[in-house]
Amino acid sequence: MGSIIRSGHMLFNKSMEMYLETIYILEKDHKHAHVVDIAEGLGVTKPSVSKAMTKLKNEGYVNKESYSYITLTEKGRRAAEQIYHKHCIVTEFLERSLDLSPEEASLNACRMEHVITDKMLMAIEAYLEKAIK
Repeated sequence: MGSIIRSGHMLFNKSMEMYLETIYILEKDHKHAHVVDIAEGLGVTKPSVSKAMTKLKNEGYVNKESYSYITLTEKGRRAAEQIYHKHCIVTEFLERSLDLSPEEASLNACRMEHVITDKMLMAIEAYLEKAIK
């Protein structure tokens, strides 16, 4: 079984992880996210985003007002940073160990980050530490 983030009592599936990561990236660039930007970034419909935001809001991961912008709560930010960190580590590993282009590495990391175990992530981090020395 892959790595599913357990924050509080909600178990995140790949979809929820992708929403949190996308909001995190949009917040880094624009200080907040809009439903339309999340939908565009993930290639999903606006109603799908709205449904996911309601779920994430009810679980305390995002702040969202009707027809307004979306921001991560502190709880949401912690979860999103964990997801984003995993993405960055896997991307760097694929670039360094397999000599993939940054684009190809990121595309594959996006798929892999949701299924690797914490033990595998620690092994990748150890590998990268040795490779840098």
